[in-house]
Amino acid sequence: MIICKSADEIKLMRQAGKIVTEVLLQIKNNLKPGVQTSYLDKLAEGIIYKMGALPAFKGYVGKLNSTPYPANICVSINEEVVHGIPGKKTVKEGDLVSVDVGVKYLGYYGDAARSFIVGDAGKTTHRLFDATLDALNMSIDKCVIGNRLSDISHTIEARAQKDNFSVVRVFVGHGIGKRMHEDPQILNYGPPGQGPPLKKGMVLAIEPMFNAGTSDVEVQPDNWTVVTADRKLSCHFEDTVAITSDGPLILTRD
Repeated sequence: MIICKSADEIKLMRQAGKIVTEVLLQIKNNLKPGVQTSYLDKLAEGIIYKMGALPAFKGYVGKLNSTPYPANICVSINEEVVHGIPGKKTVKEGDLVSVDVGVKYLGYYGDAARSFIVGDAGKTTHRLFDATLDALNMSIDKCVIGNRLSDISHTIEARAQKDNFSVVRVFVGHGIGKRMHEDPQILNYGPPGQGPPLKKGMVLAIEPMFNAGTSDVEVQPDNWTVVTADRKLSCHFEDTVAITSDGPLILTRD
């Protein structure tokens, strides 16, 4: 069941989104060659608690495994698609780094991801980065009353195909509210004009994931980190978006 939120609930989710935005900003400011991903995790933890929220990911048990997630944020580098666990790994010049942040604030969740290019990188890295971010923005533009859910999905896939990239098919966007993952699931592929109509009060976490090579992915032995099957680059962006009578309202941007 898709749960539509009231204006007051969306205001609370906007506050959760502001905390997510602040965490991502501070991570961006501290992301440089030589920094350990564990440092970024501790940085995020401090900001989340200081702003009166809780880290949504820590201890989370997903449907695909029973291992609680051990960190506050996800940091996925290069061929890592999503759910990279922060640790001793250090960021290097030219890395493509995806950071996913979720928080719970006053009973409501905020969720967003950003990718960052560290220093100088090759043309493929920049093309993949630009295409994935473009897909996020284009799909958000589809979040208007009366469109269908798959209009979002189709827009993402079409943007990937424009640059001959593939979309990850086994991980999806989702509704969000009092739970991190609510209905509906938002595929990153498919034909337009299908699925439920978009209605006022729906809040969606839209998250295109583009791979430079195959769409196939594998889960690492830690039971969380997802990598591309061919070990080529992957890029991930995400925003939490409310559908309003005035159009899409992005809750995880300033």
